[in-house]
Amino acid sequence: MARILITGSTDGLGRAAAEALLDQGHEVVVHARNDSRASAISSLTDRGADLVIADLAERQAVLRAAAELDAGPRIDAVIHNAGVISGASVLPVNVVAPYLFTALLGTPTRHVYLSSGMHRGGKPTLDGLDWNGERETASYSTSKILVAALSAAVADRWAPDVLANAVDPGWVATKMGGAGAPDDFDLGHETQERLATDPELRITGGYWHHGRQQQPAAPVSDPTFRERLLTTLADATGVPLHDR
Repeated sequence: MARILITGSTDGLGRAAAEALLDQGHEVVVHARNDSRASAISSLTDRGADLVIADLAERQAVLRAAAELDAGPRIDAVIHNAGVISGASVLPVNVVAPYLFTALLGTPTRHVYLSSGMHRGGKPTLDGLDWNGERETASYSTSKILVAALSAAVADRWAPDVLANAVDPGWVATKMGGAGAPDDFDLGHETQERLATDPELRITGGYWHHGRQQQPAAPVSDPTFRERLLTTLADATGVPLHDR
């Protein structure tokens, strides 16, 4: 059985993945933004899930959480599920936090990054972006093309020892997606669970939707853009992505 960290697991797809993985007998570390949100997942911690609290919009909180987690029991996989749809925190939460957890957690051999079909409408630019979250400089769609490129870059950098994949969960009925979202909710989280835990699945660098690989937008497949993204994030955070 594996030990999996799931960011943004107080509701929606993150919570559903946590529940399913606990049902399967895995160890799970759930994440909440603050103490108030943590109370929403007491049923998961009552079942044995560990809890980390950190506001992913705050750089120092992410660094503290990464240090706390890295000093604890070994984490085998991370599902980078947390996300916001608008505002100045789009880049810190959707892109910088996954990058920092990837760079700073030393033990995971699988990373699963939540992208979106909306990444196809994102701008593949790194110029003029505020990675600190003081200003809103990127749309949700742009953050999702960046995180898909991050996943592909990690796959390139760390293959074959670490598997990295991006997932489009579809338009499902979550707080972000809305009650009328048309896609199958269970299919929206099952791919992440399999990529995080299935010992027979050794694919890296994939972009997935409902259990099948798809071709992402062209910039995601551009190695020059991916390397520029890693360099930009390392410069912005002071945390490089070392070779493994």
